Amino acid sequence: MEKILVEKSPPLKGNVRISGAKNSALPLLAASLLGTEDIILEDVPALKDVEIMCEVLTSLGAKVEHLDRDVIKINSSNVDKYETSYELMSKMRASFLVMGPLLTRLGKTKNSLPGGCAIGTRPIDLHLKGFKALGATIDVDHGNISAYADKLVGDKIYLDFPSVGATENIMMAAVMADGDTIIDNAAMEPEIVDLSNFLNKLGADIKGAGTSTIRIKGVKHLGGARHQIIPDRIEAGTFMVAAAISGGDILVENVISNHIKPVIAKLKETGCTVIENGDSVRVIATKKLNAIDIKTLPYPGFPTDMQAQFMALMTICEGTSVAIETVFENRFMHVDELKRMGADIKIDGRSAIIQGVKNLAGAPVKASDLRAGAALVLAGLVSEGVTEIENIHHIDRGYDGIEDKFSKLGAKIYRKTF
Repeated sequence: MEKILVEKSPPLKGNVRISGAKNSALPLLAASLLGTEDIILEDVPALKDVEIMCEVLTSLGAKVEHLDRDVIKINSSNVDKYETSYELMSKMRASFLVMGPLLTRLGKTKNSLPGGCAIGTRPIDLHLKGFKALGATIDVDHGNISAYADKLVGDKIYLDFPSVGATENIMMAAVMADGDTIIDNAAMEPEIVDLSNFLNKLGADIKGAGTSTIRIKGVKHLGGARHQIIPDRIEAGTFMVAAAISGGDILVENVISNHIKPVIAKLKETGCTVIENGDSVRVIATKKLNAIDIKTLPYPGFPTDMQAQFMALMTICEGTSVAIETVFENRFMHVDELKRMGADIKIDGRSAIIQGVKNLAGAPVKASDLRAGAALVLAGLVSEGVTEIENIHHIDRGYDGIEDKFSKLGAKIYRKTF
């Protein structure tokens, strides 16, 4: 069993380059099933989830080749399989994103119910609602979902909630449907824009990505392209919080600051200096950090994927902070682990009240999900003694070489096998 060990560290200083976005890489890999010529993706993060998605593509008949550590070449011209295995689907929720591309390209698809982090109910109803609106027939049987259609036909689709996954899956299904499709109340995340830009490079006709209304004109064929994945705004935010919690000075490189406005605003509220300069953001922390309040919301609101990291920061801020989680109902599972380290946190429904403490103490803890694992690393940086983090496979799903990047900034962090 592997663990990550974190010792109390000096203020972190230096430069860190952010990898390509995990939450963009996965839908782009799924969308590669639509192209019939070579596709080259750059800045692909070296993550377990990416590895699983590549296995999914290979199992469907695509040829996947690593040209470099962060460059992948995909050729889907011979894709002829429409069923993904339970073993692969159960490992990662994002593997369900192959359903839209397979449905529009092959006219049928069969998938198991998806897996992933246990952070709350994330129903696939909106995905299926979109497919039905496009003319697909859906069958659900013993945990398997099948969809089929002679030909998808464009329609107007309203999402009850601006789900990122549903928006992506419906976009990919609609690009080769007959006629026009309009998605209302669509998710507006930067990853949606990246997917739209990529599909348009392949020959799709999509307008409005990044707004609540996306318009898609169906095309008959998609080809190939070369595309660089956008920087990971959550990884960027995590290292920005690392500067704040450690009292450090970190230059975060390869970042689009417009994607992380809420993170920048809240760090400034704590008393940090945040300097934006082109594709980099510098965070300089003071020794005294002010308590703040956050409320997670769909983009462009404060990202739910940054709530756990900010809660780690709140544990040492002076005063009382409040974190309200509106996106996922089970996203406070890191609270008990932070309390093991001496944090003063009380839960009231979907709100967490955090009273800042002077010191945290290292302890054996477990990462319950991806972002909870990142929060425990951050808390370990300022905890007396050693913090031993188990279940680090969650962390490896979303952070490319996390201990190497932290070590170069001066963190005392190690990976050990027990």
